[in-house]
Amino acid sequence: MADNNTLGITRRGLLGAFAATLVVAAPTYSNAFGLLKGAGDIRRVRMYSGRTGESIDTIYWIEGEYIPEVLKEINHFMRDWRSDETVKMDARTVDIMAAAHRLMDVSEPYMLLSGYRSPGTNAMLRSKSRGVAKNSLHMKGQAADLRLKSRSVGQMAKAAAACASGGVGRYSRSNFVHMDCGPVRSWGG
Repeated sequence: MADNNTLGITRRGLLGAFAATLVVAAPTYSNAFGLLKGAGDIRRVRMYSGRTGESIDTIYWIEGEYIPEVLKEINHFMRDWRSDETVKMDARTVDIMAAAHRLMDVSEPYMLLSGYRSPGTNAMLRSKSRGVAKNSLHMKGQAADLRLKSRSVGQMAKAAAACASGGVGRYSRSNFVHMDCGPVRSWGG
């Protein structure tokens, strides 16, 4: 049996993220059954951008409720930095990011490489790389490309995949993981 600490995933982190991933996997049931009401459930996201120099460390969910003002801050932070365009990011993607971060039991913030991408930015990137999807979920505000210094691409991908709530792409050569709230699938190496 593998030692989970060598993988960057601790038992405490796994149990702590269980509640968040449960709600991510079945958001309609959280209100119906009050699974986390009164349980002190919070969701936090920590990121910085090397492109803009900005950082965010915020609680965006408290006891079954998103905080709309904070989601707007997250939308702005995850904007297309090339065009300065902002869209409403799908909160499910933020939930997956937060749950994976919690599973890895790290305090280091994610480095956000790409959140929302305008169609123009996506087309430009696609012309330079075959790894950019024509109908990328980045253009819908449903994806993020992330990096951690303290965790490998494999560790990050494993944590994101454990959420079983969307797509997980491993980009080992570029040292980042793609997380999205689309269909459950995985790719890359």
